[in-house]
Amino acid sequence: MSENRIPYIIEFPKIGSENLGFISVAEKELLPFEVKRVYWTYHTPENVERGRHAHYELEQILIATTGTIVVTIETPKGIRTEFTLDRPNIGLYIPRMCWRDIRYSANASQVCLANMEYDEADYIRDYDQFKALTA
Repeated sequence: MSENRIPYIIEFPKIGSENLGFISVAEKELLPFEVKRVYWTYHTPENVERGRHAHYELEQILIATTGTIVVTIETPKGIRTEFTLDRPNIGLYIPRMCWRDIRYSANASQVCLANMEYDEADYIRDYDQFKALTA
């Protein structure tokens, strides 16, 4: 995928009613990649900031299934955007080579859809290295 891809919100269908509850579905027509890995985070203390990295090749969609998650993304072009995930029927697409900082409310749970299996070598954990790679 190209470094020119930008992060954006995906709205998943919300099926149901207040009386019966809802279901949302992430079908392949809505996704910008084929999902190879799914993982979730939960019980993250509010004073902990996660993320703080970028990926060479990995693309992700983050979904806050409960609570609120605030994600600050910096693109390779240096554009910083803050996204608030506070509804379980929206997801944030994060392209490759985007730095992310993530903050969670006390009760937040997150599901992540990824285009690759875990690979430690794909991580860029040093912000100065990220900036040098995207200059």
